[in-house]
Amino acid sequence: MSTDKRTKINRLIRGWPRGTVAPASSLKEQGFSQELLAWHKRSGWLESYGHGAYILAGDKVEWTGALYALQIHLKMPVHAGGKTALELKGYSHFVPVRQKVFLYGERGSSLPAWFRKSMKPGEYEYVRTNLFAPGYANGLSELSSGEFTVTISAPERAAMEMLHLVPKDVGFEEASLIMENLAGLRPELVQKLLEACRFVKVKRLFLYLSEKYAHPWFSRLDLSKPDLGKGKRQIVPHGMLDKKYQITVPRQERESTE
Repeated sequence: MSTDKRTKINRLIRGWPRGTVAPASSLKEQGFSQELLAWHKRSGWLESYGHGAYILAGDKVEWTGALYALQIHLKMPVHAGGKTALELKGYSHFVPVRQKVFLYGERGSSLPAWFRKSMKPGEYEYVRTNLFAPGYANGLSELSSGEFTVTISAPERAAMEMLHLVPKDVGFEEASLIMENLAGLRPELVQKLLEACRFVKVKRLFLYLSEKYAHPWFSRLDLSKPDLGKGKRQIVPHGMLDKKYQITVPRQERESTE
């Protein structure tokens, strides 16, 4: 190996957080051509991660390390949210052997092929949504994972992201049980998120469940400010109508609160 090649790969390895992915496009910007990357792969320094990305040879990479590449290297506005963020914060009642990862991004966006192929079908769901305006950063937080951090939703935002998927991808009962645990939310942040949220059904369901569990922060909200729309909204088919929030909820749910 030439001195120049050795210096470049040593510098790359020293600055490469363990457990993370680096897209080939990012490495190219650092001066590593496709030919040089292939050479370092043959030499045992790097391993392919799908088609179009690399990891350090022998490194173990979880989905958070791939998310790091999306956020840091590719500057994509994607984050872990909804049930996944709540699970990471310890709020989930249900802990399956292999949790489905919920990632949230903007409408019209797509994940690179190397990321899609690194996850098995059913292991993740990419939710493209305009639940909040593009670039809206309130309710995002950082999660430390070894040598790196990734952006995930704070519980206040994650709860609304979770409810956005009820009942198609998240069951009403499961969402309700998780909401029961959220007694420690920050009312100032909840207020901002309610006013910024673009989906009437999400806001109504969030308020319905928050009031149901009499969370201490609920009374500190100004419900005159969020736009709760007009008319009825269907949350679950064939449910019973909650007259206050004008949403349909499961019959057994409504009967248990009367």
